[in-house]
Amino acid sequence: MKKLRLILGDQLNHKHSWYNDNSQDVIYFLAEMRQETDYVIHHIQKVIAFFEAMRNFANWLESRGNLVIFYKLDHPDNIQDLAKNLNALIKAHKISKFEYQLPDEYRLDQQLKTFTETLNIETETFSTEYFLTSRTDLKQFFEGKKTLTMEYFYRDMRKRYSILMTTDKDPEGGKWNFDQSNRKKWKGEFIIPHERGFRKDVTKTAKRISQAQIKTIGSVDNENFNWPTSRQDALSVLNYFCEHLLVHFGDYQDAMDPDEIYLFHSRLSFALNSKLIDPLEVIHKVIEHWREHKNEIDISQVEGFVRQILGWREYMRGVYWMKMPDYKTTNKLKNTNELPSFYWTANTKMNCLHHSIKQSLDHAYAHHIQRLMITGNYALLTETHPDEVDAWYLGIYIDAIEWVEITNTRGMSQFADGGIVATKPYISSGSYINKMSNYCSSCHYNVNKKTDDDACPFNSLYWNFLSKKKSYFTNNYRMKMMLSLLDKIPPDQMEKIIHRAEDIIKNPQNF
Repeated sequence: MKKLRLILGDQLNHKHSWYNDNSQDVIYFLAEMRQETDYVIHHIQKVIAFFEAMRNFANWLESRGNLVIFYKLDHPDNIQDLAKNLNALIKAHKISKFEYQLPDEYRLDQQLKTFTETLNIETETFSTEYFLTSRTDLKQFFEGKKTLTMEYFYRDMRKRYSILMTTDKDPEGGKWNFDQSNRKKWKGEFIIPHERGFRKDVTKTAKRISQAQIKTIGSVDNENFNWPTSRQDALSVLNYFCEHLLVHFGDYQDAMDPDEIYLFHSRLSFALNSKLIDPLEVIHKVIEHWREHKNEIDISQVEGFVRQILGWREYMRGVYWMKMPDYKTTNKLKNTNELPSFYWTANTKMNCLHHSIKQSLDHAYAHHIQRLMITGNYALLTETHPDEVDAWYLGIYIDAIEWVEITNTRGMSQFADGGIVATKPYISSGSYINKMSNYCSSCHYNVNKKTDDDACPFNSLYWNFLSKKKSYFTNNYRMKMMLSLLDKIPPDQMEKIIHRAEDIIKNPQNF
């Protein structure tokens, strides 16, 4: 029986049981395709990273004696469509069985289901053998419950995998969550180690993308590509994080600074989301390093990191499979505005937005608070249509794959799901941004003013948003305090706030 096995660009799991078998009756297929480069406009570094990682994975498979067909973008047999490429290969190689690992994107899951229904040969699906939960675990865990509180799921995962537990019921350190310790502003107390980067020449890959006239956003230094694109790279980044960055990760994981791109963040998200490195091995490595250096590293640094991978990441994937496909179009707040053009140029006088967007364009990266409380906050306060916000986030970030992007964007950031992921909208005036960042001190606008010409736009936008959406949040207990403060604003002051907010929303190019 001659088998054809499909490997998608985010299924580069070296530990998969498939690869224990290097039978000459099995052909592995990977492909760079316009289907995947064109469904949204991606950052150039994101496209390069996936293409480079796929090539490295194909080389690794070949080095183990496997038969591999790898279609680069300009391969003469590449039809640029997954189903058409597979049909051609099945016919050309007289394949008698087609196998694939379950995709993590609903779009590809549906495409492959439809494709296999057209085949007259045997087909079989496999797990990616990667995630710590199944597609349905979250739904089963919250069966009968009114809210999907992540914290309860996270605690269950800690127990299930015996992560940072002293007994089967008691968390190490006496607390489940050290989030209150993870909110320090960066004040330059220490020297931040340079990120574990790479200086790879990706000129050939970039040229292939350019010659195909693929539309991309952002920029790239072709001779000094800086992201891990092999398992060896990923392990190197993990080791570097443990040795140099973990010691202060938790403290400053929410901090923002215009001169610090990565702070103490790991830069592992692309490697994780393409499956070059396993989430459980990352967690165990970090905890092992902490146990060996307890006199230097506090448990709050480690728990803050573990929570993101063991809790939040698995939770978001569970929500995705629980709520798709309707989740992709939900817009509970009925926001309809366009995303301002400066999201593609960083040309704005708002310092926090300028730096967060420019960093995203230059590096295909921004950490979660920049995404949530700067770019996402502004998009929500200006009532931007969540479809536009989704497309931007999915395209611009190197780690953005729909299962993790859309739940964070449409749910956590834009509250478009009406509270499935977040119990309240993550919005703020300029005061929070000033509290957690060093953006405001050198900004064109004054963070302490609301309606003057030089007032921080976030201030009027915040109170205007609460005023316009008040009826929607009246029964939300977490919004009561802010709505109470809203009611205390004098009518003449509120009129000025609304006027300025409307000017910002209608004329974003002026700000």
